[in-house]
Amino acid sequence: MADSPEVMNIRQASQYLGVSPDTLYKYVGEQRIPAFKLGNRWRFKKSKLDQWMEEKSNQMEAKSKKKPKAAVKAAGQL
Repeated sequence: MADSPEVMNIRQASQYLGVSPDTLYKYVGEQRIPAFKLGNRWRFKKSKLDQWMEEKSNQMEAKSKKKPKAAVKAAGQL
C-alpha cells in the first residue's frame, strides 16, 4: 500500500498492517499499538505504525538471535 494516507481509519490501517479490523480493535483496547481517537473514531498515523512495526521487528530479531544459544545450552544439559 504505497499510497497510504498519513492518517488512517481502522479499515485502512487494518489493510495496511494485514490484520482484521477486529484484531486491530483488540490491539487498540490492549494499548499494544499506537492510535488516537478523533471524535469517537480511532485513527492511526502511518509514521507511528511504521515505527511500531520496526520496533516489533527488531524485538523479534533479538529474540531469534537468543534462541539458538538457549537451545544449544539446553541440548548440552541433556
